[in-house]
Amino acid sequence: MSRTPLSEGRSSVPLGDRVQRANENSKTILQALPLLRSSDRIEHLPLILVGPILRRTESNAVTVWIALKAPREVTLKVYATQDNGSTIKTVLLEGTRSTVPLGKYLHIVAVTAKPVNEEETGKVDSFTVSGVLKSGQIYAYDLSFGTQEQNLAQALQLAIPSPLITVSYFEHQLPTFAMPPEDLNHLRLAHGSCRKLHGGGHDALPILDDLIEHYAKEPNSRLHQLFFTGDQIYGDDVADPLLWLATDVGDTLLGWEENLPFQIRPYESRKPSELKPGTRTDIAKNYAGLTAMLIDTPEESKSHLFSLGEYFTLYMLVWSPILWPDRFPRGKDIHKDPKLAKQWDREAVLLKECFSELWKVRRAMANVPVYMICDDHDLSDDWYLNRAWCESVLGKPLGKRVVQNGLLAYAVFQAWGNTPDQFQEGQPGGNLLKAATLWSASAGTDESALGEIAKCLGLPAVEPETGLPKFKLDEDVLVMDRDYPDGTQPIEWHYTVRSFKHEVIVLDTRTWRGYPQGSEGAIDPPMLLSPSAFRKQIQKPLEFTDQLNQTNETDIEATFIVVPTNLVSLRIIDIVQQWELEKGNVFDSDVGDAWNLHEVALSRLLAELFKRRQQVVVLSGDIHFAGAIRISYWARRHFEPPKGEPNSALINVQGRGEQNEEQRPYPNGQVLAQLTASAFKNSELKTYFIHTRAKSLAPEQPQDWVGWNEPPELVEIQVTQESVRVMDVELPPTGAVVRQILGAQGNWGIAWEIALKDAQCLPDWQYHVEWLKRGKATLAPWEGKEGSSAASEEENPGLLTGLGNWLAMLWRNPWIQEGEEVIGHSNFGVISFEWSPKNDKGKAVIQDSFWRPPWKPRSVVYSRYYVPLRVDDNVPPLPKVVSPSLLGTRKEGFRDSAKGQDFQRATNK
Repeated sequence: MSRTPLSEGRSSVPLGDRVQRANENSKTILQALPLLRSSDRIEHLPLILVGPILRRTESNAVTVWIALKAPREVTLKVYATQDNGSTIKTVLLEGTRSTVPLGKYLHIVAVTAKPVNEEETGKVDSFTVSGVLKSGQIYAYDLSFGTQEQNLAQALQLAIPSPLITVSYFEHQLPTFAMPPEDLNHLRLAHGSCRKLHGGGHDALPILDDLIEHYAKEPNSRLHQLFFTGDQIYGDDVADPLLWLATDVGDTLLGWEENLPFQIRPYESRKPSELKPGTRTDIAKNYAGLTAMLIDTPEESKSHLFSLGEYFTLYMLVWSPILWPDRFPRGKDIHKDPKLAKQWDREAVLLKECFSELWKVRRAMANVPVYMICDDHDLSDDWYLNRAWCESVLGKPLGKRVVQNGLLAYAVFQAWGNTPDQFQEGQPGGNLLKAATLWSASAGTDESALGEIAKCLGLPAVEPETGLPKFKLDEDVLVMDRDYPDGTQPIEWHYTVRSFKHEVIVLDTRTWRGYPQGSEGAIDPPMLLSPSAFRKQIQKPLEFTDQLNQTNETDIEATFIVVPTNLVSLRIIDIVQQWELEKGNVFDSDVGDAWNLHEVALSRLLAELFKRRQQVVVLSGDIHFAGAIRISYWARRHFEPPKGEPNSALINVQGRGEQNEEQRPYPNGQVLAQLTASAFKNSELKTYFIHTRAKSLAPEQPQDWVGWNEPPELVEIQVTQESVRVMDVELPPTGAVVRQILGAQGNWGIAWEIALKDAQCLPDWQYHVEWLKRGKATLAPWEGKEGSSAASEEENPGLLTGLGNWLAMLWRNPWIQEGEEVIGHSNFGVISFEWSPKNDKGKAVIQDSFWRPPWKPRSVVYSRYYVPLRVDDNVPPLPKVVSPSLLGTRKEGFRDSAKGQDFQRATNK
């Protein structure tokens, strides 16, 4: 029987139609107000500027994040419900916290509710199986503010007479949520990344509101968790009208204007208002050392965010409609140049389209627990990409200030809700909030508070002689030096979420990179996690979960890993990045962000995961398309055995019946599924193209990789019409070696193949990579319901107008759009399982990717990726072993391994 993306059937929620009309009327009221330039408009705004956003949610603790225009003591209460969420019952959890004054009109808090029952409050762990909140139930929450705004519903309303504003799907006007289930077959988890408001395609994030509303009364069918996996904002590529708005609103909310440092001796600074939209490219490049405009793309940083107020405001604009103006100025009133004026108007149209559905974004984020992790665009393109970027940007006053402002905004708007315990008084996040309050209260003049902010955010110390950031050794790679003399501990951006049957380990692959040593390694691809980061971010969480399972505090069966960048990507991307790396143009195509460009680091990641897990599901984004990959893995000995104990890492071989010579004595295989969902809104012409059947002409081919902990003896066999030669392959003297098996290669004149010299030198590990096909597009289960998310009639009006009517009709043809591998239109993924705890052959993970089809752009469809979590019995072939008779034809000299075509290059980074 076929399955819908969540489950069959639903309960009607009649409030939805009225909510949409109410929000549309409220937008009209908001648009009648002038631009936020003084306290006059502030008085007419509701108390709540952004939110509520439901954040970390566990069985004994629930956190809600909210931004207000005035200081308040905020109390959060979580209620039980009955009648499928329609009737509010008793209070189960409660908590109070005062807002943090980050600006004159900006007061933010993430308040956590704990059990009201004293016996439950005494429990240490908020994720224990025996917690207050259970699976299979719908819970509601309310906020009170200790003043005239008695509850959430009142605080949402405008200060002037207006229609109802709500963030609820029910008559009682309260947001609701459901805990993850105890049966993994009912788990529903959504993820997505990359949301640029003026980017290509329709905004997919509002579709989540339709999804949640459709199943609002069904606790085992509605979304249980939502993960934003990077680029929640684009701090570098900002539309001109959006920067115009962010600068003005940011300064108003803060109540002061920041002095942006351009140079120290002699001191020179600029106000954000002096750096007009569309004019910031050269400033970003020359004074901040940023790379978003490289190569030949100056438009991508023409309105780069610089100030703290701008970063703060951009988050508020992408998540809430409250601070938007009634209209943007016309381009001709801003620019005398007709080309620039036209660009302004075009961007303004795209922004207004997103604004029209922000009420849906706001409601969705109030009704499902939301978790986030940063990627580069949350600050700036290429953020910490390599050591050269770190030195270029952090070595300049403006560059360092931009990074600090972007990270402070990330901490307040994203990280606080991920790990609220870190933001308690005396903890690193609490220390950050205290320092940020002091800095804002001083109107940006308190240098001591500014320095404290830098340390809490983990910015590296500075070399006094050069002004460049300090690095230190982490085994054989360099990491940024955060060993501050006063012992300040920075915030940790990585975190783990555990529920009844699954865990989600969210990795920080931006700020704990391992950079190659030496001057020549400044632009080389780094390890995305340094050795110590592997231990802290992966080993320890997995070990801790195992301990909890052993003591029956949890019963976790499934493991998710959130990785902002992909482990494996399209082959064409790999080729381009390798080509760019050889030319030294690493900033042109994010060379260094993909795991598979550093094969040893990828092998280490797989080893760390598979030492403790049989199946792993990786959620990723970044690359602006959706897809699914399965990696099958076998190992006799995992990567990096303990020093001095080479045999201790050998894995016991379990019986698998008779094996021929092509099947190594490996244990049963393990499986990793990589599920990618990107972009919420940033489609491009190239992603539209690979979405179609045209990509099927060049499908992704399976790959086989092998690795050794110590360099093996390899030879290259060269065959011509006249002779057969055998040459040694030069390898590093020590360290791990990873190679791709490609088989015999060549042309009419010569053929060659790489082979093992010794049949006893078998690979220590091997993995097989395959792309999964996407299913045929199916209408979303709520389609046909009046009032579902609307869209314009054309997916890309400019493109289709240029192609003409005939080509436009062809482009919209469903057959053309039904490609086989990836989804290149704006999308997000919903994850579910087919799960049998005691039978691996009965396990599979499913991603339903939701998108708008060009042949019916007002509708929503989903395409299914089905990934079996079992390994086939047949192990892929070994590297070939050279015949002893051929060794007599061996020639002197070495074959340069970097030129080998049978295996990919060797590395010991």
